[in-house]
Amino acid sequence: MKKKKLTNASGIPYYEHQNSQTVGARGPVLLQDFMLQENLAHFVRERIPERVVHAKGSGAYGTFTVTNDITRYTRAKLFSKVGNSCKVFARFSTVGGERGSADTERDPRGFALKFYTEDGNWDLVGNNTPVFFIKDAKKFPDFIHTQKRHPKTNLKSHTMMWDFWSLNPESLHQVMILMSDRGTPYGYRHMHGFGSHTFSMINANWERVWVKFHFKTQQGIKNFTDVEATQMKGENPDFAQEDLVNAIEKGNFPKWTLYIQVMTEEQAKEFRWNPFDVTKVWFHEDFPLIEVGELELNTLPPNYFTHVEQAAFSPSNLIDGISFSPDRMLQGRLFSYPDAHRYRIGVNAHQLEVNRCPFGVNNFQRDGAMANSQDYEDAPNYFPNSFGDIQPDENYRNYEYEIDSNQVAHFDRNEEDNDHYTQPGLLYTKAMNDEERQHLVSNIVAHMKKIDGDRKDEIINRQLCHFFRANIDLGMKIAIGLGVTIDASTFVHTK
Repeated sequence: MKKKKLTNASGIPYYEHQNSQTVGARGPVLLQDFMLQENLAHFVRERIPERVVHAKGSGAYGTFTVTNDITRYTRAKLFSKVGNSCKVFARFSTVGGERGSADTERDPRGFALKFYTEDGNWDLVGNNTPVFFIKDAKKFPDFIHTQKRHPKTNLKSHTMMWDFWSLNPESLHQVMILMSDRGTPYGYRHMHGFGSHTFSMINANWERVWVKFHFKTQQGIKNFTDVEATQMKGENPDFAQEDLVNAIEKGNFPKWTLYIQVMTEEQAKEFRWNPFDVTKVWFHEDFPLIEVGELELNTLPPNYFTHVEQAAFSPSNLIDGISFSPDRMLQGRLFSYPDAHRYRIGVNAHQLEVNRCPFGVNNFQRDGAMANSQDYEDAPNYFPNSFGDIQPDENYRNYEYEIDSNQVAHFDRNEEDNDHYTQPGLLYTKAMNDEERQHLVSNIVAHMKKIDGDRKDEIINRQLCHFFRANIDLGMKIAIGLGVTIDASTFVHTK
């Protein structure tokens, strides 16, 4: 095999790669050794800003194939015919930890997908849970601060976490999932994925329905216990990454089945809870799962940094036939995600291989750091113009609709939005078996015992109130585990 010549970044061949140019055998190094300068200068710039959340992640390419006709709900070209398929990139991640943290930590898991469709890249950026801690993006920075490190000690603080959760009862549903064994999944292959938010679909007749996306693992749910997860953090902090890599390299390609739940606009008006509240679920018996297709991951990216670290997902990347909803958390993410990537990777992040639309991009955006002109070359950078051939297509106009109110205010929650306890109570009594309930209680007790400081009793008692209101048995068992004597009748939830 013919060997390649060693070159610098400009393609200029050079010979000496290991020894700096010096004055004499023991003399000083010369500044004119341009390869010394190039290698060192590149090396100290090899890291881009770490993601504020979802910093530690794993990724793979694969294929999504449509297996069921849902054209009655959406006009998206991807779903126009059973058998349609497209390339997909998936990134899984923990939420609160840094890049060097263990990927078996008790933490929600990110479940982000980029579908490379003929109508552009569609990003479905969710988690392995159907709900989230908060329902308004205005709270997001404060929430994440509690999951990071204490500003004085630079240590993770259970006190900060439980203080915030106890002051925000809307977090109870997600907290209970996090504290269950689902908070420590056995890698990424054995967990479900959810779009979490409510989205909308629009069909060829301009009819809109509300939808939720569910990816059910075909490998079966498998979780670590708290003891097992803690042990694995020490033995192999990259367990989930290794598990995914090994499975794909052995041809044991992980698969998920995509389902949707559908709610009509009329049903949304009658729904007991706000259907756009990301701290709530839609019950399957009322809104059954409808099969859509199959996701298979079968190819590892050739370079982790180039593909996984530089992947840029945004909920604002929605293709024709799929749209947003009034979900307050989703609305905030529509701006914050692309804004984060412009800061972290640059204004031309969309031109990188992992983010690039393979079917071409036609717009009037030019220049900026790392600009590449292959899509537009010398075409005009303004519209309208007399020279180019880019024209808006009327078939892609936005869905038109009326909103319920024209009053602008900082609306507080109405009565049904303040029901933070019914669904967590049902999670405990209906969705969990005895062993899962036992693990939930022991995990919560062990976690809350690490609360410290002058406000320890106040925070514990406030959080116990939420557990009691969700379920008396749950509250009593946690209180006993914490050694707290309390009158449970004070906290009965009567809804």
